This record gives sequence, C-alpha cells and structure tokens, in this order.
Amino acid sequence: MSDKIFVLGEKTPAPTSYSPEVLFPIARAVGRASIDSNTSQLPMFGVDLWHIYELSWLNADGVPQVFVGRLSVPCESTFITESKSLKLYLNSLNLTRFKTVEEARDVIQSDVSKVVNIPVSLDVLEVDDPSMAGSALDGDCLDRHSDVVGAVKPAKEILRSQDDSEVERTWYTHKLRSLCPVTAQPDWASVQVRWCGPNIDERTLLQYLLSFHTHQEYHEQCLERIYCDLWSTFAPRSLAVQAFYTRRGGIDITPFRASDQSASPRSRMPRQ
Repeated sequence: MSDKIFVLGEKTPAPTSYSPEVLFPIARAVGRASIDSNTSQLPMFGVDLWHIYELSWLNADGVPQVFVGRLSVPCESTFITESKSLKLYLNSLNLTRFKTVEEARDVIQSDVSKVVNIPVSLDVLEVDDPSMAGSALDGDCLDRHSDVVGAVKPAKEILRSQDDSEVERTWYTHKLRSLCPVTAQPDWASVQVRWCGPNIDERTLLQYLLSFHTHQEYHEQCLERIYCDLWSTFAPRSLAVQAFYTRRGGIDITPFRASDQSASPRSRMPRQ
C-alpha cells in the first residue's frame, strides 16, 4: 500500500469509474505511539462509525440509486481510511452499475476491508431512515462552566479528582475542536464521557477537552488520546468515550472506545 497516492490537501477530481485504488490507509500504530500510555495494555474496545450521506450508484438499467449508509470499522483494524480518499472512492461508484443493493454493499465492504485489514460492515439505509435522525446527548453538560479555557495542548496532567469518592457519571461538551494533521483545517465535535470511577473535577475535564483546540490529529486518534489519558490517570472501573464529529464532504466520523467489550455506541447527533 506504500505506492498509494495521498490525496488529502490536494485538488483531486472525482473519479468517473469504479476506483478502489484511491482508498488510502493510515496506520493506527502511528497515532497510538504518540500517546503517553501503553495502549496495547489498556482495556480498549470499540468501533469507528462513518455516516455516509451521499451513497449512490446505478442499477442494472442505469437508473441512479440513492441511499445513506453507516460503515462500521472495528478499532482493532491495522489501518484507518483517510476520509477524502473514502469520499473519492464512494464518488467513483456513482456511474457504476450493480444488479442489487446487496451486490453494491458487498463490494464496498470488501474494498474497505482490504484497506483497513479487518472485516467491516455497511448498513445501506433509505435516505429517510429514522435511525439516522440523531438524538441529543444525555448526562451533565460541561459547557455550563462558561469561564473555563483550554490549556495550550492536551496533557493528562491537567486532569484532577475532586475528592476521594467514586461516582457514576456521564459528561459531555459540544466544544471539542481539533485540527486536521495535514491541512490544519478545524474539525468540530461533541464528545461524551461515560464514567464509573474517581470523582473527576469537572472544570479540569473541560479544560483538558478544550486543550485540543489547536491540536493536529485525526479524529480517531484524538478520541483514543482522550480515552487513554483518562484511563491512565484515574484507572476507573469503567469508561466509554465517544466523539461526534460534524460532517465533511458528505461523511461524518463517530469513533467510540470503551473498557467493556459489550458496550454499544450511540448512532449520531443532529448536528452531524
């Protein structure tokens, strides 16, 4: 895969024919190596959900078929897919004929699975499917601490416990912002933390999350940094973190990591 062309940040025309070769892999190990924790030793399970809003191809008669999709990539995959390359790949299907929806789905699943080096799944949904409507987050909104500002850069040393008690809480903020590591363009997200462990000082949690404001890293890597920093700092009984990034180019990414292998992610939020 080393001979693939990296297209992020480049002016790239949409392919006019089926082009699986444009899919570009990025090794998860690169982002994980930069986190100040031994990620392979942590209890970390989860998935990256890609919500696709421009999923289209032709049927056997040449009639356009239009859907939305939910692509699930396990966090155990060796690679992630660069988002612009996924958009270009999906665009390359617009003039491709498939006899059935199942045939198209199977081709997409197979192509992406080869790139990320693990089986992925794709739900092909009608454009008005209610499961894509999104819902509000539950828990306590950290944004009520309106005077808190972020640190210069993410560092787990920012995080503090409030007292010696153990709590079961859910927190969220709509103010997560990070930067693309290639183009430095901003990416916005809501992030939710489900927690059972030491009583975190909410203000330091928000300060930590706001410190990503000028941090350059891919969505999935930012989410794993948050998860690993929380786990290595507090060693909670359970932890789940999910980031709901707003869409770019007809795709949004919603990574989810949890200490419980049976934990399930939310689908999406209305802002996405």
